[in-house]
Amino acid sequence: MGSGQVTDWQGKHVTVAGLGVSGVPAARVLHARGAIVTVVNDGDDARAREQAAELEALGVTVRLGDGATLPAGTELIVTAPGWKPDKPLFQAARAAGIDIWGDVELAWRLRGPDAAPWLAVTGTNGKTTTVQMLASILKAAGLRTAAVGNIGVSLLDAVLGDEEYDVLAVELSSYQLHWAPSLRAHSAAVLNLAPDHLDWHGSMEAYAKDKGRIYEGNRVACVYNVADKLTEELVREADVEEGCRAIGFTLGTPGPSQLGVVDGILVDRAFVENRQKNAQELAEVSDVNPPAPHNIANALAAAALARAFGVPPTAVRDGLRNFTPDAHRIAHVADVDGVAYVDDSKATNTHAAEASLASYESIVWIAGGLAKGATFDELVAKSAKRLRGVVLIGADRALIRDALARHAPEVPVVDLDRTDTGAMLAAVQEARRLAAEGDTVLLAPACASMDMFANYNKRGDAFAQAVRELGA
Repeated sequence: MGSGQVTDWQGKHVTVAGLGVSGVPAARVLHARGAIVTVVNDGDDARAREQAAELEALGVTVRLGDGATLPAGTELIVTAPGWKPDKPLFQAARAAGIDIWGDVELAWRLRGPDAAPWLAVTGTNGKTTTVQMLASILKAAGLRTAAVGNIGVSLLDAVLGDEEYDVLAVELSSYQLHWAPSLRAHSAAVLNLAPDHLDWHGSMEAYAKDKGRIYEGNRVACVYNVADKLTEELVREADVEEGCRAIGFTLGTPGPSQLGVVDGILVDRAFVENRQKNAQELAEVSDVNPPAPHNIANALAAAALARAFGVPPTAVRDGLRNFTPDAHRIAHVADVDGVAYVDDSKATNTHAAEASLASYESIVWIAGGLAKGATFDELVAKSAKRLRGVVLIGADRALIRDALARHAPEVPVVDLDRTDTGAMLAAVQEARRLAAEGDTVLLAPACASMDMFANYNKRGDAFAQAVRELGA
């Protein structure tokens, strides 16, 4: 199928791997263009049968409960991003020399000749916030834009819909990048890299390599994190267009070709005349909501991408002021008896929890859940001096308890051995007992939520509700 645009889908045999949020739109789009589409899906539950019925009504073939066998005559596979590269279906496809694309690759290939350029963001943590900040800045500059990709708005819908855009702010996961070989962004950022999804990628090297694909073919700027050497190495390894520049962001004073912070002001020494001597003020730290260190880093990355696209400094300031973060991201719930209660349920891995813990001086930490293979020694060692007390919940809390015993033995720990609906209220009550005036009770679990809650949103909601009951 080569790497160019595919204009004639008529009669092409395409297998779509997986139903769900990406598979169903992909199957519809390809079918509408005349492709002969077969959808294969591992599961055969009520939701899958409902989606299958919708597609079959259009004339799409759906095979439920068998995602391993390659349908006869397949010329291309379009896969849901979460399907692992070592699946038998893909092994069979590679052996037969059949291309495998993800939904992002399909969207990229289906763009029209005058399509809006993409400003792309990836990283272990902070992607969604950064992309939303970027979209807010672009809108403040009067540009037609949307935050799309891994953020919930399908790229296929954005690319093929009736709405016309000047530029798209695109969030991309490592899975999506793995299956997007021909994607070429205008400019892109890798925010940070920490071990995550290693069960899927197989190794940290493979994970980093997939993240680094976002820089391939960049035209204007490859944005990296000065504090994270791995991100800079990925820029060095990338094959970019002539004239594309490496642009760093730092919480310290920026050097030339960097954005950073000076005396509480976000400044640009990359997209200015005579960057050896000059710096452009963009916004104040207080314009960033919330002004936690890792969130200031997100704002600098968003600003760098916007500036790469030619956005004026005032739009950076206005866009950051207009931005409201999603729920459960360092959200201040309430103050009760001089203690602040903060919901960062979105901190579902150790890297996110470390950033969260670094935002406060004296913390009673509520942590635990499903560890997903993570270890906690480094997190606890780095954060020990900030901890006044710890309340542990969830299936894998013993892993955190053991790390605390090794690296913070003097910190009092409450181990809650219960998973019922009242467990969060009990956790908040224990945290209140451990906290003194001026402390922060911080829900930053460093773990996934599915052992006790449907998702991190529900976990955060339970925390907020428990805090409200305390206040009452």
